Amino acid sequence: MSTKEETPVADGDKPQTSSWKDSIYNPRTGEFIGRTAKSWALILLFYLVFYGFLAGMFTLTMWVMLQTLDDNIPTYRDRVASPGLVIRPRSLDIVFNRTDTKQYVQYVQHLENFLQQYNDTVQERNELCMVGEYYEQDDQEEKKVCQFKRSLLRQCSGLSDTTFGYTEGKPCVLVKMNRIIGLKPRGDPYINCTAKRESPLQMQYFPSEGRFDKMYFPYYGKNLHSTYVQPLVAVKLLLTKEDYNNELTVECKIEGSDLRNRDDRDKFLGRVTFRVKVVE
Repeated sequence: MSTKEETPVADGDKPQTSSWKDSIYNPRTGEFIGRTAKSWALILLFYLVFYGFLAGMFTLTMWVMLQTLDDNIPTYRDRVASPGLVIRPRSLDIVFNRTDTKQYVQYVQHLENFLQQYNDTVQERNELCMVGEYYEQDDQEEKKVCQFKRSLLRQCSGLSDTTFGYTEGKPCVLVKMNRIIGLKPRGDPYINCTAKRESPLQMQYFPSEGRFDKMYFPYYGKNLHSTYVQPLVAVKLLLTKEDYNNELTVECKIEGSDLRNRDDRDKFLGRVTFRVKVVE
């Protein structure tokens, strides 16, 4: 098959031929891929102006939006009005043999590591706040933190009993609320735990009555409140020999305030459920 074709010419002229190479660059017309240098310059100028305008509009829009944001406080906080509850050690199934150290050492180590930030020597650098009153610091640039010493957790502090009750089959569980910027719970919030069985399970709460004092609120965010630590409630499960080898389901809720603790769509909103099984 021929790659050249004859084109009609006037009498006396030499016949002209064209090939597929002319579609890339035509030396007779000076066209490159079907366009002259002027045509290419105009179309490149058009796209340069067009995309430059789009980039400018995008940059201006982003700049205007960023002027409405605060580096320290989210603009919209209405989606999380009430805090969730979590426990430490970080497990919703606490199963161990109280006579085998290897089976509960992971829980003990996790509690010890978690409470390092609550050591009395660390917390003594913070403020002694007024009990029962919100510690509001809206007019202060540097936010201070109220003391929460781990010694307040007494038998669940890991100071007098380094195994947090696990060696005696009466484990401690720490309950804390998730942080919410600006939260000021009304009333007198406290933790109440119940075992899902017919007979009640005896428990001890530290601090007394499992209360979250108002002086630890409000929280101002990670940037402004960098050394803030949440208040804790320690729950010591006073299991007996009759409770051993049986799985117990325990539910803890926030009571005594306007904080929500009943939501079928979120089982951790204002409450937390975990299981405990001690083997002997």
